[in-house]
Amino acid sequence: MTAPGSAVDPRVHARRWWTLGVLSLSLVIIGLDNTVLNVALPTLQRTFHASASELQWMVDAYVLVFAGLLLTMGALGDRFGRARALQLGLVLFAVSSVAATFSTEAVHLIAARVAMGIGGALIMPSTLSIIANVFPREERTKAITIWAGVSGLGVGLGPVVGGLLIENFDWSAVFLLNVPIALIALGLGVILVPESRDPAQARLDLPGAILSIGAVGALVYGIIEGPGTGWTDPLILGTFATAAILGLAFAWRETHTAAPMLDLALFRNARFSAGAGAIALTFFAMFGVIFGLTQFLQFVLGKSALEAGTLMITLAIGIPVGARISLKASEHVGTNKVIGGALVVLSLVLLSLTQWTPTTDPLLVSGTLFVLAICLANVMAPATSAVMGAVPETKAGVGSAMNDLLRQLGGALGVAIIGSVMNTVYRDRIGEAIVGLPAPAARAAGDSVGAAVAIAGQVGGPGGAALAAAARSAFVDALGTASVVAAVVVVATAILIARTMPARGAEHIDPLGVEPAADRGSGLAAVGGSGR
Repeated sequence: MTAPGSAVDPRVHARRWWTLGVLSLSLVIIGLDNTVLNVALPTLQRTFHASASELQWMVDAYVLVFAGLLLTMGALGDRFGRARALQLGLVLFAVSSVAATFSTEAVHLIAARVAMGIGGALIMPSTLSIIANVFPREERTKAITIWAGVSGLGVGLGPVVGGLLIENFDWSAVFLLNVPIALIALGLGVILVPESRDPAQARLDLPGAILSIGAVGALVYGIIEGPGTGWTDPLILGTFATAAILGLAFAWRETHTAAPMLDLALFRNARFSAGAGAIALTFFAMFGVIFGLTQFLQFVLGKSALEAGTLMITLAIGIPVGARISLKASEHVGTNKVIGGALVVLSLVLLSLTQWTPTTDPLLVSGTLFVLAICLANVMAPATSAVMGAVPETKAGVGSAMNDLLRQLGGALGVAIIGSVMNTVYRDRIGEAIVGLPAPAARAAGDSVGAAVAIAGQVGGPGGAALAAAARSAFVDALGTASVVAAVVVVATAILIARTMPARGAEHIDPLGVEPAADRGSGLAAVGGSGR
């Protein structure tokens, strides 16, 4: 492919929307895999007789490796070729998915998930960085909006697809599902995805890569283990201290090398920093609450995994709808107003959860998820466009990786911290109801609404019914408190956007190539350090 700024190869330009389709298909596999696996966890626990820790690491091993390698894999794509990185990631994802089906012990499956995390870290930043190099600037916002809409399809479809697979096949089907998707994307990608790379061919910043992997890995590990081990445990505090030290060392390295992996001057650009903050904080709020909503459907309303997944499919519908709305709205009123308005509506929807009861209509839950998805898309699509619009095309891989990393960190922190808030409130509310239970049963019921409902079924009679009712009521209170916390974070994010984000930037150059006069001096010019 020709270098950025020069004439685009006519064949690449003619096939650009087909290229976007292949990149979107590659992206679906990432979201689908995580949510499908969550539905399969009870089956995996029975199959492998897995401990709670092993079960947790079946999910978290992927997240830890994926997040830790994102920046490095984005830089490798810029250096050696983004299409090549995408193809390698798809091959690795498919092979490790097949390997997972041959697991005979939990540790084998965890190892396969580690390999899948490496593949995912190659795939995710490649998709967005290729878009930045295939589409001319006047079409890039539309392409990124479609990318953002498709990225939610896998997440939304995962629960219902997982439920169908588990009910009709065995646990291996949730991993084999990845293989045909990866192979189709790989085959089409060889034909339709052009190669691109940083023309400067700068040497990989190996010390920066090692420091970033260590810093992000330590941070994610602390987030994962904090809720169970205790946030003040010496191990967790030591892990966070290590992450901080390595993070500072990474920042020092990147400002003292001629070829940094991540140019920290990007954060002087108001649209980059505000967009990045919006992505991280919104995913923090949303992932924590959606984590609670999945439990609400299954343990409070008593829905099966398949029924819960079917009700949650509105997530998959709402994100593409919201992304399309954001595209039109951003053109008319500006990115900052679209993101800020979506966040205000999101906060109101979150606060409405405080009015839910253990008998809330499931369709209301499904409708709420639809509105939440629309709001999320109206943050994610324009914020991603703002972030990528501030990054030079030559460094699109690292810019994309930074965008993806913030989503991962925000979501992981949201599940950990908002989940901890929910657990604390739940334990406080259910305290009296478990006083008469044997110690092991009381501990289990006090830790999880699912365990409490299961124990209530074993107890039976009026006592069991009272325990189940108390557990469901306690969880609804906990969900309401968590929603208030999330709403506060969302409102703070809206204020951040209103105060710091310009309405438009370089990614909104019109088809004639003229940047809006009010925004000259922001966008790519700010990457050089001028700021806003």
